Amino acid sequence: MKNAVSTDKHKLWSLFLIFLRLGLTSFGGPIAHLGFFRDEFVTKRQWLTDRSYADLVALCHFLPGPASSQVGIAVGFSQARYKGALAAWAGFTLPSAIIMIVCALSLTSFGNVVPVDVIHGLKVVTVAVVAQAVWAMARNLCSDRLRLSLMAVISCVVIIMPSAFTQISVIVLAALLGIVIFKAAELSTPDPLPITISRSRGFVWLSLFLVLLLGLPLLAHIFSNQLLTVIDIFYRAGSLVFGGGHVVLPLLQAEVVPTDMVANDIFLAGYGLAQALPGPLFTFSSFLGSSMETSYSPVLVGMICLAAIFAPSFLLVIGVLPFWDKLRTNKKMQSAMTGINVAVVGLLLAALYQPVWTSAIQSPRDFGIALLALIALIAWKMPPWLVVIATASFSYVLNLII
Repeated sequence: MKNAVSTDKHKLWSLFLIFLRLGLTSFGGPIAHLGFFRDEFVTKRQWLTDRSYADLVALCHFLPGPASSQVGIAVGFSQARYKGALAAWAGFTLPSAIIMIVCALSLTSFGNVVPVDVIHGLKVVTVAVVAQAVWAMARNLCSDRLRLSLMAVISCVVIIMPSAFTQISVIVLAALLGIVIFKAAELSTPDPLPITISRSRGFVWLSLFLVLLLGLPLLAHIFSNQLLTVIDIFYRAGSLVFGGGHVVLPLLQAEVVPTDMVANDIFLAGYGLAQALPGPLFTFSSFLGSSMETSYSPVLVGMICLAAIFAPSFLLVIGVLPFWDKLRTNKKMQSAMTGINVAVVGLLLAALYQPVWTSAIQSPRDFGIALLALIALIAWKMPPWLVVIATASFSYVLNLII
């Protein structure tokens, strides 16, 4: 019995260390993360076949939330069930989350220590990073006139009526339109994933996901508690964001900036910092939580925001796994996802204008710096973290010279 417990602990520790290494070295965003994961778990360790890994990636792209983190959670679950999922998430997420919390404390408590031009440079490079995301996603997801037109309409609606309710509404409407106007492509027979969990257990986790999604806003309203409100905001963001870390920007900005929870300059500076770090972009949540003025410890609020935004990923991934093989062959669901993907691009384009562009581009010089950063990302294929560091440094040096 002791040997079995020792073996389990060793397996969990090994799993944590594997993902910790990935969390410290996985630069480049979710697509790059998935490449690192494939090399580690398909090529090196052979925990998954190429086909089963592709199926797992398809599942996580189908769900709202951060796809690469969800793949990591599923891989951890396949190796050591629930504790394995938690160990994998912690290893991959904590390095960048800790750095983001430290940066938030530095900016909010010792803001004068960080040069203003460096912070502004981070805001400017955010324009290039989001523009690159819009460009890449539009090429893949808005490939014809109908999709482009729907994307443009959605973007205009969100810009004209900026609110979290508008953003959620256009996602739902896009899903319904997708069922009506987009025909699903023929799908190959799915390869079963090497993960066993009963449908009854899956139903329990999915039910808990919905209970929290519907119940947290009600609790926050009834008790008027600041911490409950924050948990509701970040849980809802993790539940309703399709397309990964970049797309969470408009949802979070609409919630925390107009309500003065976080200043817009701090918000954009933190988002720029997130581009220079390895690991998931959703760790931006820990930065926002630690930047808020509350009666609680900033570190505690940052960790609570981090847990809240990732909680839906745990519940959805583990809950949907037993139903995935059947679900992914449903043509109506695939058509709905086509519509949602178009809405995602529209949301991201709206975010590129407001708040990113309007807050960052204040002069011709800012436009030139952002353009150079965009060319470095798209044409020269430079890693985002390097572009972020270079742009912030260039902005600072340029201000000293001119």
